[in-house]
Amino acid sequence: MHDPAAQGTDFFKCDFCRRPWREDRPMVEGHRGSLICADCLTAAHLEIVNEKRPGHSPPEHGACTMCLERRDDPHWQSPLFESAFICRRCIRQSAQTLAKDPDSGWTRPGAAATADRIEDDPDPDDD
Repeated sequence: MHDPAAQGTDFFKCDFCRRPWREDRPMVEGHRGSLICADCLTAAHLEIVNEKRPGHSPPEHGACTMCLERRDDPHWQSPLFESAFICRRCIRQSAQTLAKDPDSGWTRPGAAATADRIEDDPDPDDD
């Protein structure tokens, strides 16, 4: 989201929490300037991808805030702004984008736990 009343980096705001962009708050941009910050992406990823919750559906004439498409995927809805939804596909794509950026410092939720489990038990079928 772009806030025309703001100046500098405050112009860029997460569509899901409305916090402005900062060096320590990386964001991923969707279509037509839509943005999701790392904190909101983490919450969305945990709920929809990791926990596989059913999520929400956008209103009848609504769509994913990031891709602007109406999809049958589960959607994460912002707890602060009920009109802001992100579909599972965009959650995954945004996670991939942010995880590839070495400057973001962001990792997929659960990635470290998965790596620890693999190192603790290199052959899980050997039980």
